[in-house]
Amino acid sequence: MTAVLGETWVLAQRELTHWRQQPFGVIVNWLFTVMIALMFGGLFGGAIGAGYFDYLMPGMFALAMFFGVEATMTAISTDAAKGVTDRFRSLPINSASVVLGRCLADLMNSAVGLAVLVGAAAALGWRWHEGLASAMAAFGLLLLLRFALLWVGIFLGLVVKGPESVTMVQILVWPVGFLSGVFVDPETMPAWLGAIAQWNPLSATAAAARDLFGNPGVVPDHAILLAIAWPLLLTAIFLPLSVRRYRNLSR
Repeated sequence: MTAVLGETWVLAQRELTHWRQQPFGVIVNWLFTVMIALMFGGLFGGAIGAGYFDYLMPGMFALAMFFGVEATMTAISTDAAKGVTDRFRSLPINSASVVLGRCLADLMNSAVGLAVLVGAAAALGWRWHEGLASAMAAFGLLLLLRFALLWVGIFLGLVVKGPESVTMVQILVWPVGFLSGVFVDPETMPAWLGAIAQWNPLSATAAAARDLFGNPGVVPDHAILLAIAWPLLLTAIFLPLSVRRYRNLSR
């Protein structure tokens, strides 16, 4: 176990070194969600009314965690296409260390990106109202969602072949993100569309975060329970699928 942890940290440092040497792309990703928040807050805020920015931001925090799927999938796919993954497999290291190193690096990246978005929101007037403990619980649920989605991104990155397949999956990220309770309450949508949005895992985490932050918005029953259950279910499905796919790459 100690060896796996050491190898995981070394491989995570590899990613961190790449980001330190090429910081522009990482910083742009962090600022992208800030731009989306400013754009939708400005576009919809006047039409929906006062308090929309406070409603929007917990959803944007959840959406930032969801957008990480695209970055993880692209990085994994690129490593596989360039033969980096095969070189790792030829080394005398535990295979779990490779995917765990990616998970650790991407989770750290997402945590910093979330901090940047929270700082920007606070500068624009967003606040939490339920105390520090509730706020930390909300941030914990957001990072739990990101952890689960990491395994979705790793699995997709190992499955897709070629840049066309990567682009197709990247395009599908947007409708899934928008068809949720991030920007508006699903109850304001047509019934069938609202039902789909309500069952989106993003909606559960966004609603639970609003409840814990004390921000406005209708909070469904058992929102916090669903915000825990959805990530655990996704992890239970995609973690073993990712490990199995990684082990079968060269077969």
